[in-house]
Amino acid sequence: MGREVRRVALDFDWPLNKVWQGFLMPDRFDEEKCPDCTSGYSPQAQNLYDLWYGKLPFDPASTGSTPWRHDSPAVREFAERNLSNAPDFYGTGEAALQREAQRLADHFNSGWLHHLSQEDVDALVEAGRLHDFTHTWSRGAGWQKKEPAVTPTAEQVNEWSLRGFGHDAINASVAIRARCEREGVDDTCSTCGGHASLEKYEGQRAEAEAWEPTGPPEGDGWQLWETVSEGSPVSPVFATADGLATWMSDPARGNRWVPPAAAAKFIADGWAPSFVGTASTGVVSGVEWVGHHADDEK
Repeated sequence: MGREVRRVALDFDWPLNKVWQGFLMPDRFDEEKCPDCTSGYSPQAQNLYDLWYGKLPFDPASTGSTPWRHDSPAVREFAERNLSNAPDFYGTGEAALQREAQRLADHFNSGWLHHLSQEDVDALVEAGRLHDFTHTWSRGAGWQKKEPAVTPTAEQVNEWSLRGFGHDAINASVAIRARCEREGVDDTCSTCGGHASLEKYEGQRAEAEAWEPTGPPEGDGWQLWETVSEGSPVSPVFATADGLATWMSDPARGNRWVPPAAAAKFIADGWAPSFVGTASTGVVSGVEWVGHHADDEK
């Protein structure tokens, strides 16, 4: 995501800050919503999905888990952190701490994701999840599997789920499908085959999968584009690179202005991230960093 220079036709006249139509999948590929599901799950799997996220009443005992309490160490640590970060909101003192800890315990007890069984954990490990337990990480080697192999306990994983990022949607899917398999039920909607939608005509999905984005018409023009979205032009088209550099370095652009030398260097490179933060520069625009600092950081 950032800024890039595109060579476009000199008469290219697409509105600024509007995503180029060639980057957007055409509406003709939109399918009909499945009448029998919302996410491609079977009714049984959807029920588990709702239990995972606490959208249905959940009982920790259903997975053999112990409910969290206001005095559970992990819950109390979470509450202490909340009070420390926002005392004006949560209050201070032991009474406020216990009140917040009880609120958190009630919340954590409302969803399956904080009360996995050992079978759930084993399924996640088998699927290559839970790297925080099963792998080590280093800057040079990345993630490396522990030897001998490690399988965490459900208690360890449930406590871990209260800290950091915890479980993501992939973990939810793995646990749901594994439990459906253990219980001998289908995890996929029989109406749509798991797509959560139905083709409006035969072959629509294949056409959508074969579709590829197309860029704007190429030519001799020079134009600045943003790539934070699918991609849209943010400058007029110029006949020369110097013309684009002059526009980018115009003080009238306010805080989007960059020095002429930085603009020229960026245009020569062709791309820059939105922002860059380093110890020597602090946070600066990616264009400015490419123009002034990229060589210094190499």
